[in-house]
Amino acid sequence: MSLSRTMKVVDALEPGGPEALVVVERPMPDVGSRDVLIEVAAAGVNRPDILQRRGRYPPPPGAPAHPGLEVAGVVVAVGAEVDTLRSGDRVCALLAGGGYAEYCAVPVEQVLPVPAGLSLVEAASLPEAYFTVWSNLYGAGRLAAGEWLLVHGGASGIGTAAIQLARARGSVVIATAGSAEKGRFCRALGAAHAIDYRTEDFVAAVARLTDGRGVDVILDMVGGAYLPRNLEALAMDGRLVTIGIQGGAAGTLDLWRVMRRRLTLTGSLLRPRSVEFKGAVRAQLEQHVWPLFENGTLRTVVDKVFPLAQAAAAHAYMESGAHRGKIVLVVRDEKG
Repeated sequence: MSLSRTMKVVDALEPGGPEALVVVERPMPDVGSRDVLIEVAAAGVNRPDILQRRGRYPPPPGAPAHPGLEVAGVVVAVGAEVDTLRSGDRVCALLAGGGYAEYCAVPVEQVLPVPAGLSLVEAASLPEAYFTVWSNLYGAGRLAAGEWLLVHGGASGIGTAAIQLARARGSVVIATAGSAEKGRFCRALGAAHAIDYRTEDFVAAVARLTDGRGVDVILDMVGGAYLPRNLEALAMDGRLVTIGIQGGAAGTLDLWRVMRRRLTLTGSLLRPRSVEFKGAVRAQLEQHVWPLFENGTLRTVVDKVFPLAQAAAAHAYMESGAHRGKIVLVVRDEKG
């Protein structure tokens, strides 16, 4: 197969609003010895893409300058040391950047097969959410069957993944959401309870729902603004896992409560983690999670699809807060 020397990508040439995203030509990516070159069919849209567009979350060293943390497509070339994939394979992948493009090169350790029965658009919605949820809930958060989980932003891409996966693995899930309608959506995905944070204090609601005990784990994307209240909502030996700071990076920490209730506060950023770490998570997802898509226990939640050239509209839609689940950019018609 003969490939062009250039490709179309979407990038923000200067930091700004959604309108900063434009289609430009860039060189085709280099393919290292352990890389896989993917002809991209679809790319997921994520909050870090918005931060990058605004100039607040630069790509890590060595990553492409244009945004995009997850894709699905077809393998068109592999590096000399790759023997587990071949041209024509349908795959999805977690990236450090560069997904808003016609092609991307990614370490083989971060590439997964498309679960049987899913389209490439559906598969593009999976890697960022499930790598994040698995590594934080079952790694840092040590969530176990029978424990209570509070998921903030339950209708988001991360939230929909966390609700489904925790429910499937035997936890009781409470989700917060910004409307009664989104609360119903979260319950339909498997949340036992949903709290409309615009009309109800989630700390009081958690106390009522757990008979004053609190939840064992909180998966939080809000950050500093929620810190004191998150600590109030945790049970003895509870774990707060922070993966976003939409409500700011700073908050008041009551160390007496931390010590008295033996609380654990942790958090992470997935993007800068090593290829080795991501490869370990990939193996766990393929073993424990991908079969749940194939047997129907888990389902993809794609809210809206935009052509790659309309990435600006996709970002504006995400920033509106109206979406439920994932937003996906379609780069080319699905093959195979």
